[in-house]
Amino acid sequence: MDDVIEAAVERVIRAMRENLGEQITMDDMARTAMFSKFHFSRIFLRVTGISPGRFLSALRLQEAKHLLLTTSVAVADISHMVGYNSIGTFSSRFRASVGVSPSEYRQYSGVVPPLTAPEPTGTAYPGVLRGHLWSTPGCRPGDVVVGLFPGRIAQGIPVRHAVRAGIGPFEIADVPAGTWYVLAHSVGETHDSADDGDERRQPYVAAFGPVEIAADDVAGRDFDMWLRPPRIFDPPALLAQLDHRVPAASTTRAWVPGGVDQTTLSGA
Repeated sequence: MDDVIEAAVERVIRAMRENLGEQITMDDMARTAMFSKFHFSRIFLRVTGISPGRFLSALRLQEAKHLLLTTSVAVADISHMVGYNSIGTFSSRFRASVGVSPSEYRQYSGVVPPLTAPEPTGTAYPGVLRGHLWSTPGCRPGDVVVGLFPGRIAQGIPVRHAVRAGIGPFEIADVPAGTWYVLAHSVGETHDSADDGDERRQPYVAAFGPVEIAADDVAGRDFDMWLRPPRIFDPPALLAQLDHRVPAASTTRAWVPGGVDQTTLSGA
């Protein structure tokens, strides 16, 4: 039955990706999954960790980030291409999720200032999270960002975060009381790129949670996290600082009406 459920959710996610510019309703998704609307919402949450609507919104913003970096399409046109009727709504959701406005994201070529420690609030929190990052076979992660988020999507500014070079132990201190998801992201070499000089880069992800931190949780929590390539069921990371770099000689596309892409190589 689990295989049937995962296949149904995968069909819906693929349909989302193919129709980001369309108005996709819950009824549309349930029909694609071939489940009742109520049952579909439950199984989607079970497989992905978030609701279908939030997953669709994350995919739309992820595609917007891609279009901002790889095309010269105007921001207003991109907002419509990914399903937003209002550029104001698109811009506000983009900033809240990615950390900068669409125009700034394009201006910075996706490389925005690194995450910094949160501003002191005058309140010291006793919560501590300790973990160990491992990698699955074939993974070659680089620097890893481990952040605490209120939901299963890496968006907005993490409540707390830690950065380490590659796998190994990490500690996140001064954690406020609450329920958090621990999300890790890294970029490294692909399985077959180390020996042939290929500069392809592979993102890796890991997730743990939800984990509850009490107001007096001074003992801390210890857990393991395994970095692996993203699966179709993983919500995209929207926070700009978690993006993997676009190669310097990246492919750029000039969008024209009708959806025909004219491809050129920057720096060529």
